[in-house]
Amino acid sequence: QVQLVESGGGLVQAGGSLRLSCAASGSIYRINDMGWYRQAPGNSRELVSSISSGGSTSYADSVKGRFTISRDGAQNTMYLQMNNLNPEDTAVYYCRARDRWSGSLYWGQGTQVTVSS
Repeated sequence: QVQLVESGGGLVQAGGSLRLSCAASGSIYRINDMGWYRQAPGNSRELVSSISSGGSTSYADSVKGRFTISRDGAQNTMYLQMNNLNPEDTAVYYCRARDRWSGSLYWGQGTQVTVSS
């Protein structure tokens, strides 16, 4: 089993920055790719960015050029650097990891990001 804990959310003004962290524990050797999702009130959960075990990254069009995803060398912590935030980025942000053998998904509990105009 893998446990994921997000941190770094908060309230920021439009144009500001936040850095989210996702700390993985447990059977971290089972983790393949990881990603960040977000869910705003009344909306479905959407993929924001993902990163493979080899470091390949992808981004939603809405965050390209503003957000940067990364993983540390031991790959037990993932980050999302969010710059030039706007109110449309307001959501609960979730960390997700994929099991390399079963394909199962592990989720964190989420961290709230609120951007004021």
